[in-house]
Amino acid sequence: MGDESFLSRTALLVGDEAMQRIATRKVILFGVGGVGSWCAEALVRSGVRRLTIVDGDIVAPSNVNRQLMATSTTVGRVKVEVMRERLLDISPEAEITALHTTYTPDTAEMFQLADYDYIIDAIDSIPDKVHLLCYASTMKGRVISSMGAARKVDTAQVSVTEFWKVQGCPLARALRKRMKQTNQFPAKKIQCVYSPEQLPNRGQSAEGSRTNGTLVHVTALFGLTLAGLVLKNEM
Repeated sequence: MGDESFLSRTALLVGDEAMQRIATRKVILFGVGGVGSWCAEALVRSGVRRLTIVDGDIVAPSNVNRQLMATSTTVGRVKVEVMRERLLDISPEAEITALHTTYTPDTAEMFQLADYDYIIDAIDSIPDKVHLLCYASTMKGRVISSMGAARKVDTAQVSVTEFWKVQGCPLARALRKRMKQTNQFPAKKIQCVYSPEQLPNRGQSAEGSRTNGTLVHVTALFGLTLAGLVLKNEM
């Protein structure tokens, strides 16, 4: 495995056999925003070496409060490119594929999801998220999804459960409603990170009424929990 001394503390806890499995697993992550960016970093810092990151956005000033790769010097750059540079700085021997594109029903086939051991969903678009969850669930890989992380403060309420058991999350409710309307349903169980907390926006948004306030300690915990589910499954 080369010089992987930065993983010595990880190996001490999970064991050498688990580390070898983690290194061989192929993971694809859709969305490297407030949740996905932290998930990507946690995966690579924990020994994942074959990671594809997918996001069609560039770094915006409003991202800096919560997205790992977003700083005053990266505003305007492609998110996945900045993220890839950071991940390779952590693990130079990792195979990080950065795809500057968006998952939609029209682009689904290009990602070759059948090749992956883990398919992680951290996107927001309801139609695209429904399609991703349903399509990915027909593949052999394990599917893990983030529900909505906005309008939350209390990390003690962040939990993990199966998709149909998520309670108190407007995004999960909207996804289930659309699935019933379109008669699209996941083919197998999907683990989800969620929180039932729903706080009102107290400030005024300059970005439109649909924009919700979001805090880094919550989005980061969502992302770290997604990564933790991968690691736990390999131990």
